[in-house]
Amino acid sequence: MFDVLEELNKTSGVSGSMLVGRDGIVIAADLQAAMEDETLGALAASITANIQKSLGRLGQPEPQQITIEAENSKLFISECEVGVLVVLTERDANLGLVRLEVRNAKHKLNVPSGLGIGKQG
Repeated sequence: MFDVLEELNKTSGVSGSMLVGRDGIVIAADLQAAMEDETLGALAASITANIQKSLGRLGQPEPQQITIEAENSKLFISECEVGVLVVLTERDANLGLVRLEVRNAKHKLNVPSGLGIGKQG
């Protein structure tokens, strides 16, 4: 997981990423030292749950990705099988590139790992 986050952080404009459980507990994080992992993780899980609940009440499907634009940064929140992927970017980050790299990271996180994967026997 850490290698996926580390690779994602090499994307131009990405300043940090993390994977949190749906309960907000940090699974893995690769953020700048000044960022508070637990606070951001809890915030992302809360935002995700509230938006899913609200969309459900409206009869809408769950969101593919949540993007929050603040004055100096953007926050991308996206669910995957193992939890919630959170990506923090600079204000002027290339949104198309970030979305593509988030999708690639989600794919890598969703691929099962372990002994015997892909082996005949």
